[in-house]
Amino acid sequence: MPTTNRLVLWNVDHTLVDVGRVTRDAYAAAFRHTTGRPLVRLAPTPGRTESEIIFETLAFNDIVTTDDHLPAFVAALTDAFAARRADLTAHGRVLPGAHDAVTALSRLPGTVQSVLTGSIRPNAELKLSELGLAGYLDLESGGYENGVYSKAALLEIARTRAGERHGMAFGEGRTVYIADHPRDVQAARIARSPIIAVATGSATAAELRAAGADAVLSDLTDTDAVVRAVARLTETE
Repeated sequence: MPTTNRLVLWNVDHTLVDVGRVTRDAYAAAFRHTTGRPLVRLAPTPGRTESEIIFETLAFNDIVTTDDHLPAFVAALTDAFAARRADLTAHGRVLPGAHDAVTALSRLPGTVQSVLTGSIRPNAELKLSELGLAGYLDLESGGYENGVYSKAALLEIARTRAGERHGMAFGEGRTVYIADHPRDVQAARIARSPIIAVATGSATAAELRAAGADAVLSDLTDTDAVVRAVARLTETE
């Protein structure tokens, strides 16, 4: 058996899946449950953590926040997504090439795949399981929004978790992040890990290159290109 020596961390929303309609509906329900008022304006979501979106959404809707707002909103958002499980398959979609890319990397010797996402863990897992991607990912090793750490810190946490679970250390150069936003590129740069950026979200390929991504793909449809990029970027350590 090959030695596990490569960690691939996937961003979830706009990289692997698009569940924008369900997300908007769930946020509206969670907002009403938490504040007793209808949601008028949802904060921008690309490249951001759940806590950033929640606090800005509350501010945009003239809610004076307290220490209780974040845990209450997170609990309501978890319930709102769970109640919309069927909507994830009805209105969500796996982005083109994502399933084949994850499947191909699962066959790459010495590779562990997990996630690094701004979503809270229950919702990230629900999106991936309902859209048929969870079976290829070690979700126990993932980095998830928890209201405390930045994405760069979550990347380090995921590396540590994966190392503990698989019995070895994943060095910075052996951990590659695949994501779609300049903020994700910045997180990888801070964590000193390579990043493959895909222009499947709100950022263009030019913006992702300018942010400093190590490789930029228009999407995930060229499976061989994804695998080659992962292999090349994790052979530097």
